[in-house]
Order: sequence, then structure tokens, then C-alpha cells
Amino acid sequence: MKIIVIGASGTIGKAVAAHLAQRHEIITVGSGSGQFQADMSDLAQVRALFAQTGKVDAVVVAAGKLHFGALADITPEQFQIGLNSKLMGQVNVAQAAQEWLSDGGSITLTSGIVGEQPIRFGASASMVNAAVEGYARGAAIELPRGLRINVVSPNVLEESLDAYGPYFYGFEAVKASRVALAYSRSVEGAQTGQVYRVW
Repeated sequence: MKIIVIGASGTIGKAVAAHLAQRHEIITVGSGSGQFQADMSDLAQVRALFAQTGKVDAVVVAAGKLHFGALADITPEQFQIGLNSKLMGQVNVAQAAQEWLSDGGSITLTSGIVGEQPIRFGASASMVNAAVEGYARGAAIELPRGLRINVVSPNVLEESLDAYGPYFYGFEAVKASRVALAYSRSVEGAQTGQVYRVW
């Protein structure tokens, strides 16, 4: 298969690309790195990306910015960070990808454990992750040509504890290599409208 991995330079994206590259052709995409560059919050850039890559069999998104901060202090602009990037960025990719995916192709998006297991300072992240999952469930029943869409919801990563550990006391961190298996299951499996939790 020919698979686009958006966010391929990130911790999860690297693990996913490495795992799938054992069996498939991988096209790496980032905002400033990879074989192609695109800001997924800009639908025009996303459309231009697919015009460059041509037909593909699967699209994986392991990217998206979020704001973490106290609920009492968070501003509308800070809420927009996650809404524009992790939510609408992934929606833009999923909407544009439909034209370029082979029949039966798949889209895999990324949410996160705080969509269901909230943390202090994570209201925006909880909102965005839950919305990503809602979009995928809704889209799954309307996608044409046997196209599939799923979401991977990872716990905090072992590799990211230095940066995010203080937000996730009491959570059992997971390895990026284990999270990558869920993306493989989405891409290489047969289900649609699923949320694969790696907790």
C-alpha cells in the first residue's frame, strides 16, 4: 500500500511510519519536515498536498496542537489552538483525502485518553479529542466506495513523560511502538468507525 503519514517526525508518527514501512510505501508529511510539507489547518494546503502525492491507499494523521491550561484562565484564542489544529486540521485531511483514496482505503485520526479520562488543565484537550472521535463515528456511516475511518486514542507516551508527565500522574504510560500497532490495525484491518484505545 501507499500510505501518507502526517506528523511523521513526531514521536507517534515516527513509530507508525517505521512500523508500516516494513510492508508498505510511506510518504512522510510534516508542517516543516518530511517528503512534503503542509499546514493541515489550511484546507488549501491539504488539497495541494494530495494533488502532489496522487492516489494513495491510506492516510494517517498523528499531528495536532493543543493548549493545556487552567480552565479559569483559558482564553477563546487558546481554545482555538486545538480547534483549528487538532480538530479541524484532521477533519480537513479526512475531507480532502476522500477524493484521493483508493476504493476501500482508510483514514486514521488521533485523539487521546483525555477525551474520556480528563485531567486538570486539560479541558481544551478533552473537548477536542472527544470531537475528533465524534466526527469519525459520524463520517464512518457516510464515506463512499468502502472507505474506512478510525481513531487511535493513546495514553501519555513513555517517550513524552519529560514534557507531559506532570499532567498525567497516576496514568500508566505506553510505548510509542505499542501505540503504532493500533494504527496498523486501523490501516491494515477491516473495521470502520472505531476508536482504538491504547491505555
